Amino acid sequence: MYPDAAINAQPTVVFSRKALVIALTAALCSPVYAEENTTVLDTIQVTGQAASLDSALDVQQMADNILSVVHADDIGQLPDTNAAEALQRLPGVSIERDQGEGRYVRIRGMAPDFNSVTINGGLVPAPESDVRAVALDVLPSGLISSLEISKTLTPDQDANSIGGTIDVKTISAFDHEGMFYSVEGGGSHDTNIDETSPYGVAAWSNLFADGKLGIAAGISSDNREFGSDNTETGGAWGQSGAEPALEEFERRDYHITRERLGGVFNMDYRPQAGTSYYLRSLLSSYSDEETRQRHNIEFDDPQTEGSLGDTETSRELKSREETHDINSFQFGMDRNMGDWDLGVGAGISKSDQDTPDYISSAEFVSGETYQAGFSNSRKPELIGDAAINSAADYELDAIEMEDQYTEDKEHNLHVDLERYFTFGDLDNELKFGAKISRREKSNELTVWKIDGEDFGNPSMADFVSGGVDYPYGDYGPAISASAVHDFVNGIDRSDYLEEEESRINDFTMNEDIDAAYIQNTFSKDMWRLLAGFRYESTDFTAKGTGVEDGSFRDVKADNNYHDWLPALHLRVDLDNDTTVRAAWTHSVVRPTFEQLAPGFVIDGDEAEFGDPDLKPMKAANFDLGIERRLGFAGVMSAYLFYKEIDDFIYNTDLAGSGMWSDFSAAETFSNGDKAKVHGLELAYSQTFRQLPAPWDGLLFTANATFTDSDATIDGYVDGAFVSRDISLPSQSDLTLNATLGYEKGPLGLRLAINHKSEYLSEVGDIDTKEGDLYVDEQTQYDFSAHYRIGRNMQLVFEALNLSDEEYYVYTNDQGLNAQYESYGRTYRLGIKVASF
Repeated sequence: MYPDAAINAQPTVVFSRKALVIALTAALCSPVYAEENTTVLDTIQVTGQAASLDSALDVQQMADNILSVVHADDIGQLPDTNAAEALQRLPGVSIERDQGEGRYVRIRGMAPDFNSVTINGGLVPAPESDVRAVALDVLPSGLISSLEISKTLTPDQDANSIGGTIDVKTISAFDHEGMFYSVEGGGSHDTNIDETSPYGVAAWSNLFADGKLGIAAGISSDNREFGSDNTETGGAWGQSGAEPALEEFERRDYHITRERLGGVFNMDYRPQAGTSYYLRSLLSSYSDEETRQRHNIEFDDPQTEGSLGDTETSRELKSREETHDINSFQFGMDRNMGDWDLGVGAGISKSDQDTPDYISSAEFVSGETYQAGFSNSRKPELIGDAAINSAADYELDAIEMEDQYTEDKEHNLHVDLERYFTFGDLDNELKFGAKISRREKSNELTVWKIDGEDFGNPSMADFVSGGVDYPYGDYGPAISASAVHDFVNGIDRSDYLEEEESRINDFTMNEDIDAAYIQNTFSKDMWRLLAGFRYESTDFTAKGTGVEDGSFRDVKADNNYHDWLPALHLRVDLDNDTTVRAAWTHSVVRPTFEQLAPGFVIDGDEAEFGDPDLKPMKAANFDLGIERRLGFAGVMSAYLFYKEIDDFIYNTDLAGSGMWSDFSAAETFSNGDKAKVHGLELAYSQTFRQLPAPWDGLLFTANATFTDSDATIDGYVDGAFVSRDISLPSQSDLTLNATLGYEKGPLGLRLAINHKSEYLSEVGDIDTKEGDLYVDEQTQYDFSAHYRIGRNMQLVFEALNLSDEEYYVYTNDQGLNAQYESYGRTYRLGIKVASF
């Protein structure tokens, strides 16, 4: 890589940026036009993050919709191990972390289930049984060519997102001239458990048959061993006089091993100008092995901080290895037929989650009563009788084993026709097409619960191995997963099958979507107007099992609906560097699979169930913004957005209403009326080549998103209908990203900051906000350094979570813990060899 070239290269021919972008776009998108109408210019080789950023800004500037892009060089310059972490640097984007690693993506304040993910244009189904959101930590960043977020949708795009659609583009041979290779390997060190883990990635591509055939392949492997420490109350706070008092809390210690293995094989064949055939595939496997030690502490009477009282306690082990697989295959052709361009494509995607024969819970209960309490309401630590940690005081209560397999398959076929023509003094781009999609989601769960009393309640001392490295006080011995498995393997499990829980969680859901669209883009001088609409017809069926007072019932549900989704996109180029955009679009987000689940349980006067008849959420989206390029790799932009969501879905309790009038609890999901989201998105990037050396290597990027939302939830409490206003869950009022970089000579440095303000995590009771849970604001600092040795080699050093930022959840009062978790820092050291 040549960072100094990116800063200092100067062309010998002066031409406008707009002319360059138009020429590049024509060369990439219209081979016939490029071959017949362009002039060959001298090649200027510029690489490095600044050049990659400039290229991404070119793509954004020429798009008809509002688009945010990050290219491979940007991804490689920052310490981002997966696709979610790479996306967090873009305007309007924040991520939700799992055990400190980026997993789900939020766009403009919208929760992950409001967004969709595609790989090379094909929808990615979700491995988990209950959600639509795709966990992007499954996708390794080393095999990605670029990431694009469409924040406004054109009619030729699937209309299944309100926040945005994320398209993951994998590496292609036509990304480079001639042969390309890249190999990187190294190790990462986790300070929480003091363990070092290896990682490696290799990619290769080349052009054959006189540049007509391109083949690209890559493989990525990342094995990370790490841990986290946790203390949480779940919001179990009451009052003792005027002081808050704690009813119970848990101490948790996690040891985690995550392995990512990914592979890419892409082939493109372009036999002649205007004709191309493609096959694009990505296979990714993600293994998550987790051992959790949990100490449950329950006070007989709510305890104030520092006081001691009668305490009951139990210890619990969870141990499982879970594998997520995502496989995506996209193939098709694009062909010019005189006045028309034809595109035909098909996609096959499959994801699954396999969690075989795992310890869901092995619980040991103490029959003793201890004098104990807690200190620190933000990070509760156990105080009092040290005997509470003695393994000999605990006896086996029950072991719960589970075996689960979830599969999500999606097949699609699409046809697109496009024609360019002139009518009067307007240039037109007419495009229309159709798509059929068939999706099937299934889940199988088997549960066994083994009663310790049947075996004389053996002592926990027979199941321990070593201790627990826990920073918030003495923890005592660890329960051994191998000892629990040995115990279970010695008994006949068929006697302990939990038939009810096993059957109600099994389901098969089918979602068939037929879509058609038409759009036309009118162009004149510096004006472009895209107008059109999309039609989607959805046929949904669900099969499962319900339980009513101990009797099983087969459940089958059907739901059909149709959506007409108009769109207008206006782009006005005030000059070569300044663009004004406005958009009015419509989109639809279908309920999650948990919300649609056909299974139910009715036990006496208590009920819990999903609702396959839920309506999808529909949104009208309005966007207005301006962006101005500031020379090489520079931009300044501001966008206003407003979203009005109909049929917003939320948790509710229907007890006391209708057929549930005599029930004490009827927990399900319901459609609300409207939810509203509005905000402002600002972005700025700048290189400082105009400064004297050595400061001419500086570059700076920053973006901030200000968001506000309002939704109404309602339901029945003690037979009375109540309602209240909330903000949308997972919506932060402020998201901020900033990167300070330096590129000159062989050295490249990055310091990145990611901040998001507090947000509502979980809604409590309908009638009061006292039980609501909030995630506290978070600010994470990451650092990376690259040093080039010779022409083809780089040393890479990365440091993640430098400030050791914790994850803190609180109940209505910021000083009262619901969850506190810390992860430590991670350092990575590697070497990269490539044909830069």
